Amino acid sequence: MTILVLGINHKTASVAIREKVVFSDEKRVEALQQIQQYKLVDSAVILSTCNRTEVYLHNKDIPPQQAQVWADTCTQWFAGIHQLPLNELADCIYSRHNQQAASHLMRVACGLDSLILGEPQILGQVKQAYQMSEQYYQQRELPMSGELSRLFQKTFSTAKRVRTETTIGNSAVSVAYAACSLARQIFESLKKLNVLLVGAGETIELVSRHLLRHGVNNIMIANRTIERAQKLVEKLDNSENIQILSLEQLQEGLNQADIVISSTSSPSILISQEMVKLAQKARCYLPMLLVDIAVPRDIEESVNQLESIYYYTVDDLQHMIQRNLTERQKAAEQAQSIIEQECEDFFEWLKVHQFSNLIRSYRDNAEDIRQQLLEKSLLALTQGEDAENVLRELSYKLTNKLLHSPTQVMNSMVKTGNANGLELFSSTLKIAQK
Repeated sequence: MTILVLGINHKTASVAIREKVVFSDEKRVEALQQIQQYKLVDSAVILSTCNRTEVYLHNKDIPPQQAQVWADTCTQWFAGIHQLPLNELADCIYSRHNQQAASHLMRVACGLDSLILGEPQILGQVKQAYQMSEQYYQQRELPMSGELSRLFQKTFSTAKRVRTETTIGNSAVSVAYAACSLARQIFESLKKLNVLLVGAGETIELVSRHLLRHGVNNIMIANRTIERAQKLVEKLDNSENIQILSLEQLQEGLNQADIVISSTSSPSILISQEMVKLAQKARCYLPMLLVDIAVPRDIEESVNQLESIYYYTVDDLQHMIQRNLTERQKAAEQAQSIIEQECEDFFEWLKVHQFSNLIRSYRDNAEDIRQQLLEKSLLALTQGEDAENVLRELSYKLTNKLLHSPTQVMNSMVKTGNANGLELFSSTLKIAQK
């Protein structure tokens, strides 16, 4: 069997590529349906964030030596579902098999592979991705791979160990924190500035909390769903001065904003160059910071051509925050040791699990053979055949059929020079003879 991860991330691809392979909720369902229809895997989990799109797959019928061929087939499917030519992804897509795949998942969940080392948001995103797949299979009364499920549960407990036993989460920095840090670098003080936040998801919630902690008094939140924006505001402390806008009022908010931070799941541009031009005219061309941390992008890239505009995307943020990096790197080394231990533990379990299934299958097969031969022998006896001859034939056929598979295995071990296997088999026979 093979566990495979296939994907791209901020290290291998620009935001321009990453936004082309995002899985919306609808596309995620379509992908899982296709995977099932094409019989690519037994189960899959799709992780899609601003910085990465990864598909975790398990197929119990793919032996390790065929893993790369299978990975190539899955890569073709990945390109196909996003309607991209394969050569466009060739330089940025990666795949990992079995232990490397498990280790990669654990590193991702622990924040070791994030844009900002140790950021905690990714664990929640991994959990959500797993839960969405689990829900998909449950709704269709399909079994989810026990091996893949066990790997994700192991990953969650590993991430908890890393957070508890290392300082990886101390002085936490995230994309949201980086965006706020960028604002503090450009403006002397944030307290009197007008800030427009577009979206009402987890990232905007974190941005809101950072801004409020830094004394920002004038915040506007624009969102497609007013109710969701209101629920976000209700979660925040010191939120009396937060104004809620609809997306139809976006221009109104831009006309007042010194800082715009946008993070939505919109498939199309929300803030165009023309809208920013109008806002600049209304603001008498005062400096304006626009931070687009959405994938696909919310803000038209050409706004960076306008005067007095500071425009940054998620790719730019990786250059903004280096604080705590030395301490986090040490913690990351400790975390990597924990991951290696837990990964080894998972594959020990997997080995036992697989061989338990093998033994169970072999015993079930032996029982089927016994039952078939017994039924034939009983039928022969009822038809008046000689009992001694029937018993002799039963024992002869039973012995031959039960010894067929072990004999083939021994012949294979002889041909491949598997001395350890032959020695173990020989010693087992001696013990059995005693």
